[in-house]
Amino acid sequence: QVQLVESGGGLVQPGGSLRLSCVASGNILRTHIMGWYRQAPGKQRELVADITRGGSTKYADSVKGRFTISRDDAENTMYLQMNNMKPEDTAVYYCNAFSRALGASWGQGTQVTVSS
Repeated sequence: QVQLVESGGGLVQPGGSLRLSCVASGNILRTHIMGWYRQAPGKQRELVADITRGGSTKYADSVKGRFTISRDDAENTMYLQMNNMKPEDTAVYYCNAFSRALGASWGQGTQVTVSS
């Protein structure tokens, strides 16, 4: 079982920035598709961004141009840089790792609140 631990959430004003981190157990970043999801109150969990083993990235339309997903294979860590944040970005953000062999693994989530 893959262990994922998120950090970096918090309270930020509209227009501000945060960087989330997800540390994975073991050297899995090169063998898994890694992604960030979020779930706002009363809404379904949605994909924010993901990054493939080859480094290709994909973003939700709502965050394109504002968020950047990246990873550091040597540190087994994935990041989500969030800039120009909006109140609608408020949610619990989850780290996800997927492989065909092991399926999907989730972190415990980190709260992000955008408010003045």
